[in-house]
Amino acid sequence: MTQSQSQSTVEVSGAGSASQPLLALKGFSKRFGAVEALKDVDLEVYAGEVVGLVGDNGAGKSTLIKAIAGVQPPDSGEVRFEGRPVKLNTPQAATALGIATVYQDLALAENLDVVANLFLGQELGNGLGGVHILDETAMEQRAVELLGSLGVTTLRSVRTEVASLSGGQRQAVAISRSLLGEPRLVLLDEPTAALGIVQTEQILKLIERLRERGLGVVVISHNLANVFEVSDRIAVLRLGRMAATFKSEQASREEIVAAMTGADVKERSTEESPL
Repeated sequence: MTQSQSQSTVEVSGAGSASQPLLALKGFSKRFGAVEALKDVDLEVYAGEVVGLVGDNGAGKSTLIKAIAGVQPPDSGEVRFEGRPVKLNTPQAATALGIATVYQDLALAENLDVVANLFLGQELGNGLGGVHILDETAMEQRAVELLGSLGVTTLRSVRTEVASLSGGQRQAVAISRSLLGEPRLVLLDEPTAALGIVQTEQILKLIERLRERGLGVVVISHNLANVFEVSDRIAVLRLGRMAATFKSEQASREEIVAAMTGADVKERSTEESPL
């Protein structure tokens, strides 16, 4: 298949049998002064699918994630969530819709244990005489249930301080925390960055479990091998524009790299299955 990736977009239908996307962006644009970080970006994410968001440094990946999360609202563009037109002007608005974001820095408190980090800012408790008393037992039980349901089995105790956890365990805690609000869409910014092989596989399996729960998932990653392993579709940003969208099972690494760099992809061998 020959295609010029500098301006073209490969349109691919959504995954699964959903009649409409969970999230649909149309014409998303964002400027920072003279810098055009996003230009007329369209993106669809369906429930029960993982979309890998890739692109070179400066392509606009983090800007797009922050726009969806309400942190840096777009200057223009339309958003539909479950078919309804919505506004993503603040993080609170995104959270109320059911959008959860796990940033690369994880935002964990190292001096607190796993339970305290999971419920930080949303602690369970009871009011008594104007005093809020934490229900440590309920929070610990909920933490164990949540981590167990996601297959997180490497933690010896939910009372372990985060400072003593490995990178993979910390990422698992951060992802698990995002699910306490029962989100419909989870945004993950470089979830496997700086992780070893074993820890990476654990996080990829965790992402697969999010899909099995019927959630829509967007994963930013520079590791194309990980993206191909876990994603249903791959969206490629280049210089702030959506260069192409591929079905993962039908795309090649060469095509993804070509879309990222703006190079042409040579004709495939006739022995290979066409897209």
